[in-house]
Amino acid sequence: MKNLIELSEIFENQNKSGLYDNDINGFLEWTNKEFKTKVASKVEEPDWEGKEEGRTPESVISTLLVHLNRYAKMYSKSAISGSGFTTQEDFIYLINLKAFGAMTKTELIKKNIHDKPVGNLIINRLIKQGWVEQCSSSTDKRAKVIKITEKGLLSLENQMHKIRQATHIVTGDLHYSEKMELIRILDKLDKFHHPIFSRNIDANHLIDRVYSEYPVGKN
Repeated sequence: MKNLIELSEIFENQNKSGLYDNDINGFLEWTNKEFKTKVASKVEEPDWEGKEEGRTPESVISTLLVHLNRYAKMYSKSAISGSGFTTQEDFIYLINLKAFGAMTKTELIKKNIHDKPVGNLIINRLIKQGWVEQCSSSTDKRAKVIKITEKGLLSLENQMHKIRQATHIVTGDLHYSEKMELIRILDKLDKFHHPIFSRNIDANHLIDRVYSEYPVGKN
């Protein structure tokens, strides 16, 4: 009881800004974060190339993400070898249309985190192949949507076995628990970056705006 009272006093002192609700739920949220922070601080720090020379964790993470993207593209290229697909984006667009249904060009392009010119080229390529078609929306006849065709579904299905093999290879020898933790971390990063991407901030001002408006470089 004494420890609990002392902990509640620490919570009150640290929560003067009102970051947490001043009730049991706020107290539990605060203690949960404090516990996680202390556990995280005890996690053994890995080694990485250039660490002794001052290379930062942020630099390593950024480089590894770039490397993993290139590895994934390498396996995707193998998965579509000999098929009618030109790039991995072709089948990713089809997979999204199959999974989420018809959508506007803008929605489809944004879902794949592409610039409009690049996205339009991919969509036009898919239309030319007969894998997708543009038609009137069922909810708004004035709007045009893109939907996958039977030919697109068949082409996708014919290639899905190799595509699934490629995705399994990308995750390498990670155990199930490691995959779950990686999903959690990458999802957190995606939730951070996607709203910034959606704002379409001019490239000349992007870094300055993000640094001034978002909590980066402070952890």
